[in-house]
Amino acid sequence: MTRPRIRVAAYVIRHRSVPELLVFDHVGTPAAGTQVPAGGVGPDEEPELAVLREVAEETGLSDVTVVRQVAVEDKPHPETGRPRRTTFFFLRTSADTPDAWEHRVSGDGGDADLTFACRFLALPLKQPLADAQDAWLGRIEPLWATPE
Repeated sequence: MTRPRIRVAAYVIRHRSVPELLVFDHVGTPAAGTQVPAGGVGPDEEPELAVLREVAEETGLSDVTVVRQVAVEDKPHPETGRPRRTTFFFLRTSADTPDAWEHRVSGDGGDADLTFACRFLALPLKQPLADAQDAWLGRIEPLWATPE
């Protein structure tokens, strides 16, 4: 049996007149769909630290705090079918965070040199995220569940 790839995903929420979720799109690759920050957990890396690292790498935001773990999902990768286990976290950021920005990923990981168009969307979302990444929002607040 193949061991699953261990990952984390971030529901970064800011509160203004309504709660909003941080999402991004790959600039130049619309087929990737709208996503939340997510990625692999390094060897001996704590999941809470990995999710903060992923948010910083993929969006440039460092003014975020982990509130709590939301769910653990065992689901194969949508393209390769390989097993993966993703721990979803609820994080908060300041209401002063910009509404939208582009962030170019640096480093040597799989996302290096990609540019992500980051923005906040009001909750509940009007459409599901890529790979059903929004599936667990209702566990944070039932009113945030994406309508079917």
